[in-house]
Amino acid sequence: MKIYFSGSVSGGREDVGLYLQIIMQLKEHGLVLTEHIGDARLDARGEPGLSDVEIHDRDLAWLRQADCLVAEVTTPSLGVGYEIGKATEWGKSVLCLFRTESGSMLSPMIAGSNGAVLREYNASKNSLMSSGIYRVTSGINHM
Repeated sequence: MKIYFSGSVSGGREDVGLYLQIIMQLKEHGLVLTEHIGDARLDARGEPGLSDVEIHDRDLAWLRQADCLVAEVTTPSLGVGYEIGKATEWGKSVLCLFRTESGSMLSPMIAGSNGAVLREYNASKNSLMSSGIYRVTSGINHM
């Protein structure tokens, strides 16, 4: 299975460690096309040496190749929302993950979408492995 993982880049990189944990679990279920999202060296300025057009076109090509999209949606991000919209438009399976203890509000455009499965989880105090990632991997298997 080819998995496109989506997480905030320009919208904020506070959750990069969490993204990496999710990516490592997703790799047990297939090829993650966007592992770089979990790389702490990637900052909100994007990828040095690539233009905005190159990033856009490359990422959409990867999304087209993917069997499913898994998006961590706790940190609001225009790019993540755009990718979710494209994936649902193209009939891809979409799993959105929202961390309940964050204090963030999830957009109704994500929460109310019939084209995506929403899974809430709690990542505090080492519960990510039991409550969060388990739900992530179960969600993929049942999308």
